Amino acid sequence: MAKKSKEMFDVFFRAKPANMLVELRKQGKNKYGSSLAKDANCTYSHAVKILQDMEKARLVSFQRNGRIKTIALTDSGQKIAEFIEKIKEMLP
Repeated sequence: MAKKSKEMFDVFFRAKPANMLVELRKQGKNKYGSSLAKDANCTYSHAVKILQDMEKARLVSFQRNGRIKTIALTDSGQKIAEFIEKIKEMLP
């Protein structure tokens, strides 16, 4: 994304939460919180706070397999991430 497009995107969206949704959608599979934080360029604790808010809004769900906890988009989260990607593409 060009610098001007990124600046315009930041006008409309909080970049890190939006990028987290898009990253989850791109992967097409469940992700770990630490790898998602790295992809969104934020600390793990900040990513967890954002993800907890997204869970309350029913955009993501957490799945626990033993000690491992992964994050997946819900149907609503999938749709919103798709719209965010489309908006990113439309920005100059």
